[in-house]
Amino acid sequence: MMRIELVKRKERSQLMLLLSPLIAIALTALAAGLIFSISGHNPLIALYKFFIEPLTQQWSLEATIDKATPLVLIGCGLAVCYLSNNWNIGAEGQFVVGAVFGSALPVLFPEFETAATLPLMLLFGAIGGALWALIPAVLKARFNTNEILTSLMLVYVASLILDYLVRGPWRDPGGYNFPESRIFSDSATLPEVFGGLMSLSTPITLVIAVILALVLAKTLKGFEIRVMGESPRAGSFSGFSARGLTLFSFVLAGALAGLAGTMEVSGGLNQLLPVISPGYGFTAIIVAFLGRLNPFGIIVAGFVLALSYIGGEAVQSAMGVSNKIASVIQGLLLFFVLACDTLILYRFRLTRRWSAARETTHV
Repeated sequence: MMRIELVKRKERSQLMLLLSPLIAIALTALAAGLIFSISGHNPLIALYKFFIEPLTQQWSLEATIDKATPLVLIGCGLAVCYLSNNWNIGAEGQFVVGAVFGSALPVLFPEFETAATLPLMLLFGAIGGALWALIPAVLKARFNTNEILTSLMLVYVASLILDYLVRGPWRDPGGYNFPESRIFSDSATLPEVFGGLMSLSTPITLVIAVILALVLAKTLKGFEIRVMGESPRAGSFSGFSARGLTLFSFVLAGALAGLAGTMEVSGGLNQLLPVISPGYGFTAIIVAFLGRLNPFGIIVAGFVLALSYIGGEAVQSAMGVSNKIASVIQGLLLFFVLACDTLILYRFRLTRRWSAARETTHV
């Protein structure tokens, strides 16, 4: 009987390491075209409306940049976790809690309108996300709990907390009983820059990504993250602490996700709603891996994934395609990214497996 085995390669191809994200995007486009064709739509027109048309109109380009911003910021934080071999799957919850913490000031103290309002909101949001991420980090460091499960379960807890607040104590008293908070004041709203092309959140995100790239490439902490992620045993001999790095990576990722949450509600939304995210925290996982866990790559990957949101809305309105198509294409992209990474690290080998009965007869 023949079977297929995966055998680890002795060396990784650096060329394929660079090309694999492009290959994954191309395979995703082919698969998406096939899906459009099966559903009775012209695949070329659908792919154009999905990937190209959003870049040709100013309003859709602005929307793409707005959606790319939280993806990049969250993806940069997740990259630190994954590089250090800590699997934070709960960025969505950290995003939501950060938005709640950041909104506390304009919701509970609406009369507080000074130049310090917005900086304090961003600070509170980062603290909220960091504290929420600290829960699975402490559980892993102290009790060796699986951080994938704990961080993921906390996403649903965070969503329920947000829903309770906007339907209960934080509901706008003048909002005609709708489940939403009061509208934020001008001092609690992020200003637009570059002629309204983007909000201030985008330059902030780009600066953070560049700083993080320099930290990972040029500092001792960046070296510690890479060593502990690739070989924890070697890192322990160097005096690095696995528990300390777990806490650090989760806190950093949570702080960036919380900051993204606050910038989201103080930007386009200008208030708290029962749902403030279309799944940024989960999509940012794809962004992190598509960007090769490198902040500069994550900037590009975030823009590509943001196109899937805007493109999904475009084909839905123009061609009547289901609004779930964006999630399907995002899932396909993650599949092809992981498949390409697997083939970079491993190769297929056919082996013959002899049955026990045949071996006995042969003897």
